[in-house]
Amino acid sequence: MRSVDRRRLPVSSTAALSVALFLAGCNVGPDFLSPRPPEVARFTATVMPDRTASSPAPTGDAQRFLNGADVPARWWTVFGSPEIDRRIAIALEHNPSVASAQAALRQAQENLNAAAGGQFPAVSGALGATRQKSSLAGIGIENSQAPSPIYTLYNASVSVSYTIDLFGAVRRQVEAQAALADVQQAELDATYQALVANVVTASVQEASLRAQIRATGDIIAAFERQLELIEAQQRFGARSMADVLQARSQLAAQRALLPPLQQRLEQTGNQLATYLGRLPAEADLAPLQLDALTLPPDIPVSLPSTVVANRPDIRAADAQLHQATAQVGVATANRLPNIVLSGSLGSQATSMSDLLGAGSGVWSLGLNLAQPIFQGGTLTARQRAAEAALQKAVADYRVTVLTAFQDVANALRALVIDAETLRAQAAYELAASDSLRLVRSQYEAGAINILSVLDAERQALQSRISLIQARAARLQDTAALYAALGGGWRDAAALAPPVAAPPARPWLGQ
Repeated sequence: MRSVDRRRLPVSSTAALSVALFLAGCNVGPDFLSPRPPEVARFTATVMPDRTASSPAPTGDAQRFLNGADVPARWWTVFGSPEIDRRIAIALEHNPSVASAQAALRQAQENLNAAAGGQFPAVSGALGATRQKSSLAGIGIENSQAPSPIYTLYNASVSVSYTIDLFGAVRRQVEAQAALADVQQAELDATYQALVANVVTASVQEASLRAQIRATGDIIAAFERQLELIEAQQRFGARSMADVLQARSQLAAQRALLPPLQQRLEQTGNQLATYLGRLPAEADLAPLQLDALTLPPDIPVSLPSTVVANRPDIRAADAQLHQATAQVGVATANRLPNIVLSGSLGSQATSMSDLLGAGSGVWSLGLNLAQPIFQGGTLTARQRAAEAALQKAVADYRVTVLTAFQDVANALRALVIDAETLRAQAAYELAASDSLRLVRSQYEAGAINILSVLDAERQALQSRISLIQARAARLQDTAALYAALGGGWRDAAALAPPVAAPPARPWLGQ
């Protein structure tokens, strides 16, 4: 800022400048500066590969890591599912957690507006009438000549008071409230981020369970056909009753696997309904198939500094640190002198008709200086408490950053391991399928017994289920990485529903 040459100013301007500087005062306490991002070049302890492994399984293509790339605003669209996109749009509009976070943000913003009002003069008006009695004894006036001692006094006035924020107590309080509003904004973004990630993860889980149920149903059908064949052979004496009982036992065991999968599917659907702000009976969910989901081939890996700037939990911790810093200034200023200017202008009369007449005017000016002298150690203790809260906020911020970088590192490594797991499961499923076909042909030729077939069937089932789970894990961990990097939500704030009070609803359910 350019300095002012006071030598070139007239006396009146110099006095005005001095008064302005005096009224502006200074801000005691520490000034806030956001902590610098960690000076690291990567998230993991070892260097990440450029891409993951590939496999011939569905969604088995390699994923390439794009270092320094930003997460897209609508990152969930990379899975290529219109149904997931529709679900997220409904969730962002109807989930009550979003409405709660929006209301908390509005509350913080209004509290900021209320605190900011303390920086301006307070103006109030008064109009009143007082019925009173005065004693005339001892003033040398005979009762016959004295006015009535009972009369009504009318008054009207306008009062102005202004706190000279000499040491910045009011300004620091406004700063603290602004930081709290930033906290709530970050909390709202975190609610959006968590909701989107939960909807994606639960949707992938739904698709995985549907695929597992179909695979289990196919194996059960194969076991049923196998049992029919064994029972027919037993009737002709080609198989023993022990073979029949063994086949029935294996079929019952496979059928027992189906109800838990169906229960988990129902529970996942109920959870999705809750995310969408619906009752389970009101959920409108189109069935989602695992084969309909696309694995994004390119994965952005944001810079560490970008993650610090984008993750809502880190931004919330940064704002909480700002608020704690400002509160130290408030506590410090409360121990210093406080100056209040006051003035009033009005009129007083014993009749309403004379209230605005000549000679009824009254006025007052006041300058009050208050300096705490002894408060039993209260103000000193509050300052120490504010300083301890600042130290806590520093530690909490560090914990938040460490946890965030751990999330990113875990998600990155998970994608590498998921790709390797999927490749191994694909090879296992292929080998189990080939083995099953061979064993069945050998059994039909009478070369092996039923136990070999049942064992091959069991291995084929397990390989199919494991492959489905590996595919789902890769999709879910991809979504987890997008969320860990910050979700791109800071750029998508304009895409979110407006922060406005919701309309009244019949039962507050939607």
